Amino acid sequence: MARNGKNQGLIARRKLANRFFLFLSVGAAGFGLIWLALILYSLFYNGFSAINPKVFTEITPPPGEDGGLINAIVGSVLMSVVAVLGGTPLGLLAGTYLAEYGRYGRLAFFVRFVNDILLSAPSIVTGLFVYEILVAPLHGFSGWAGAVSLMVIVIPVVVRTTENMLLLVPNGLREAAAALGAPRSNIIRAVTWRAARAGIVTGVLLAVARISGETAPLLFTALNSSFMNTDMTQPMASLPAVIFQFAMSPYEDWHHLAWAGALLITATVLILSIFARLLEPRKH
Repeated sequence: MARNGKNQGLIARRKLANRFFLFLSVGAAGFGLIWLALILYSLFYNGFSAINPKVFTEITPPPGEDGGLINAIVGSVLMSVVAVLGGTPLGLLAGTYLAEYGRYGRLAFFVRFVNDILLSAPSIVTGLFVYEILVAPLHGFSGWAGAVSLMVIVIPVVVRTTENMLLLVPNGLREAAAALGAPRSNIIRAVTWRAARAGIVTGVLLAVARISGETAPLLFTALNSSFMNTDMTQPMASLPAVIFQFAMSPYEDWHHLAWAGALLITATVLILSIFARLLEPRKH
């Protein structure tokens, strides 16, 4: 009887502790969701009121005049496209090496370590690095330097996603292809890449979402521009840089454009994130 009473007391204490920590967890989640809802409400309320056709047809204006964000939109798209086109192949090949060739080697351990550092490094460090190797020696800011700084952010995301997705491919698929006499390179191209295609594309989309709102690297590399410019050798406008500049200004019309730009970036990231979730391989 004494033992039963002791066990019942222990169970009661465990249930009480479980309820207490469950309450704390739900409260912390609710606290975060409340602030997220307030931020999104403020963003959508102010952003929608600032969206109009001029945002997509006119360049950034001087204070007191009407204008839009087309030069910043074009600059962000150009630099992001170059960064993704340059960083995706490098990240794909590096992730493939880590998963298929040097999975347990010392070089793979070193590459993973460096990749983890790049994933967690502040983006301003990336901008400063590219400034020292491209901007300062060439004595000028440029869209190419901005694209390179974004590419350095894209690569580790694609590397990590590619490696993880390839590791999820069952070894039986590789062994079946090898039993048929297929070379290892053909196995990777025709079997493992194809099986992990959805996950790899998801990683690329997440990388695009990651660089969409980066401001610090572009301030060090592409700087900014008040004009429409598609020449990547010249300073180039970008939405994050324009939002930073306009939000810090004392002009009300610039504040409206900053809200519009913030809404465009948020909507882009939201769409890419939803699309990436839809492409994620589902576990059955």
